[in-house]
Amino acid sequence: MKKIITQAAAILDFYKKISPSFVMPEGIAVMNPFRDPEAWRVTKVFYEKFYSDQRPRKLIFGINPGRFGGGITGVPFTDPIRLQEKCGIPNDWKKLPELSSQFIYEMIDAYGGAEEFYGDHLITALSPLGFTWNGKNLNYYDNKELLKASEPFMLQCIRQQLDTISTTTDVCYCLGEGENYKQFRRLNDMNGFFKEIIPLPHPRWVMQYRRKKVGEYAALYVEKLKGS
Repeated sequence: MKKIITQAAAILDFYKKISPSFVMPEGIAVMNPFRDPEAWRVTKVFYEKFYSDQRPRKLIFGINPGRFGGGITGVPFTDPIRLQEKCGIPNDWKKLPELSSQFIYEMIDAYGGAEEFYGDHLITALSPLGFTWNGKNLNYYDNKELLKASEPFMLQCIRQQLDTISTTTDVCYCLGEGENYKQFRRLNDMNGFFKEIIPLPHPRWVMQYRRKKVGEYAALYVEKLKGS
């Protein structure tokens, strides 16, 4: 008899085993919150709360976790504040806000709340682990050496998630209409992971440059996510 596995179990197994197998370029460090006991505890609580079923999800790909959001909590685009107030998961971290997390949960509220949103979608990233340079966030594509070195790792992560987590490959979403979308589309063209990638304005860009129109961009997200 085939073993029945929940989405939560598959996701947690993926994160538990994740490890970059490439040499980091000089001066660049990797952030792996899943090696931190408290972050792993919170990660388990989160996925077991929202993904203890076998319902397929549509994937949303960010860039890589930041040091004030998913790089701390292990939950993509979720800072300690949103983790406690919006997801109902108490934690002892300093309650410092993260811009992208603020927007994502504005959008999740507009979508219908965390339970409804996470029932339909799974947020991940091209690189599920983050990077820092001189203590500051670094996007995987901001350094040519890192981009080249991390590509096999990113491809492996995409394949592992598609192989073990119940998802749809008809469509996925990309957070970022610029470089992240460009790199994702290039990888997808070579490997045929998804039939369509729908780009969305990156949450940090919205918060930095379109803050007065956050509600409009949240509504745009909901329209795209529910309309595909």
